[in-house]
Amino acid sequence: MSQADTSTWRELLDETTERLGDRNEARWMCEEASGLDGGEFLDELDQPATQRMGLALQSMVGRRLAGEPLQYVLGHWPFRRVDLLVDRRVLIPRPETELVAGEALGIALAAHGGRGGRTIRIVDLGTGSGAIGLAIANELPHTGVEVWITDASADALDVARANIPGIGRNAANVRVALGEWCAALPDELRGRFDVVVSNPPYVAVDDATLDESVRDHEPHSALFSANDGLADIFAIAAQARDWLADNGRLILEIGHRQGAAVRAELERLGYVNVEVKVDLAGHDRIAVAVKVANA
Repeated sequence: MSQADTSTWRELLDETTERLGDRNEARWMCEEASGLDGGEFLDELDQPATQRMGLALQSMVGRRLAGEPLQYVLGHWPFRRVDLLVDRRVLIPRPETELVAGEALGIALAAHGGRGGRTIRIVDLGTGSGAIGLAIANELPHTGVEVWITDASADALDVARANIPGIGRNAANVRVALGEWCAALPDELRGRFDVVVSNPPYVAVDDATLDESVRDHEPHSALFSANDGLADIFAIAAQARDWLADNGRLILEIGHRQGAAVRAELERLGYVNVEVKVDLAGHDRIAVAVKVANA
């Protein structure tokens, strides 16, 4: 790659594939370095790369070979219909969390359809990159919607704010607040949320099954929680009762071994219609519960 200013993209793609052992990753990095996507990149395969582009590619390959996750190396990653900026300040968006966003979106759409002229209100607690909240805001109608995204990390909220313009005109429906869980929200909104959704930290601190690249690169504050990973889930569930409207829904991403414990806690807190839904691998992943009217 030292002769990047005279190498064609075809040559760089082949060389990068050989170094990484993955053609898809090699192409994504070449596209990122070239500033071209899809068919545009293929049309330029026999064109020489500039020295600046070659150096950018070389840096990405070095980071990837050192073990850095691909999503951080590229600096962005798709989540449902949104392309999110991501770096080490936030978790990498994952397919399991897309299912959580989809669950919340379906409930929010149903609430919007029956709102009778009132604004529906959703909050994504611990938003990180903004993935869940912005995906929901992006796919909901432009009018009659208010989506809050919160995080206790100012660094994470900086990433989320940078992602807001990516949803176009629906960005006007997004509100941002700094703070831990429901404490971030304005007091006047107590009892006025139709949906509270979160992908909280749910990994036990001593979980030996966690992938090494996740432990080494992703923010621990967004990964690990006390009480076998249940502490933050339980805290959100307890707080959300005061912020949900009657018949509002709480939706939580959970660990694959936490379904029974989460169900029991939600029922103990007085939620009804508690469900634990599975992900694409058949593992417990999403807890959904309803705040009973007048509770």
